[in-house]
Amino acid sequence: MCTDHGWHGAHPPGAARPAERREPLDIPLQPVDSLTITTLVDNLYDALMPDQGPARRTGPGSGTTGERLPSATMAGGFVPDGLVAEHGYSLLLTLTIAQRTHRLLFDCGVSPDGMVENMRRLDVDPRDVEAVVLSHGHFDHTAGLDGLMRRLGRSNLPLLLHPDFWNRRRVQVPGRDPRELPTTSRSALEGGGFTIVEDRQPSFLFQDALLVTGEVDRTSGYEPGFPPQEAWTGERWEPDPLVLDDQAVVVDVRDRGLVVITGCGHAGVVNTARYAQKLTGVQRVCGVIGGFHLSGPAFEPIIDRTCADLAALDPEIVVPGHCTGWRGQHALTRTFGDRLVPSCVGTRFEL
Repeated sequence: MCTDHGWHGAHPPGAARPAERREPLDIPLQPVDSLTITTLVDNLYDALMPDQGPARRTGPGSGTTGERLPSATMAGGFVPDGLVAEHGYSLLLTLTIAQRTHRLLFDCGVSPDGMVENMRRLDVDPRDVEAVVLSHGHFDHTAGLDGLMRRLGRSNLPLLLHPDFWNRRRVQVPGRDPRELPTTSRSALEGGGFTIVEDRQPSFLFQDALLVTGEVDRTSGYEPGFPPQEAWTGERWEPDPLVLDDQAVVVDVRDRGLVVITGCGHAGVVNTARYAQKLTGVQRVCGVIGGFHLSGPAFEPIIDRTCADLAALDPEIVVPGHCTGWRGQHALTRTFGDRLVPSCVGTRFEL
């Protein structure tokens, strides 16, 4: 059984209902006629990156608006108002189902204004967004809610998230002082007019055309979560490596299969893709897109096994971004060849 958040605009009918999990969904995921994914925030912007397969790049200069910024050091007095990359992640998903279009934000980037400024440069109107899904509570996926809130005012825009999203956290790396992470304020979001929808379970949006996985089954046996993380219990810091709030979104593109989209992939990108197959009963995978969290010494030992298990899924495209890391990117490129499509701010993936 699965919660169906099937609203058509920005006004949900209420909080999510509890749902059974770990069994295929009672209501199958409905295929979409097309899916376009626009990268609003990622760690890379390359103005010279060419189109590749389903990827359409913005090209040299700026975004799609052609706006310019004043510059006293330029002979003409201006430079292009170019897209900006940052260590964060945000995607705009545009789904078409029976000639109806729906738009969803998946994560919101690491700075207050990075996402909304790139939306402006790409001529994306935030008022067209019907819902926001937050992959987990880390601030490099949530801080852009600030800018979105200021652009929209009191919108009642639904924010779909896991209940552990609000956990106070820190990172404890051996040999270094612990570093507490900024925590998103529930009262600030509610005060700014967002509608909070919490659920641990799988849920639907847009007439069962988009699946939010909720808490992901950990079955691979080797994907470690986020080992240096600790959470505040109210009395002390305790190890919290699993990042149970990590969730993904899944779309079934008609005649092509599942598109599985992760934020950081703390639950494990292999775990997440397999869980999407289990929930939907659809085995064919069109694409795996997002942060795969293979960067750094805690994760590099699992790169080869991750590549092998993703290859076994036989996706049409693989788009590793954000926290995948350069070693992971190189290994995935060796594994998938031209099926590996680099992520870049401003790219539209047309599926």
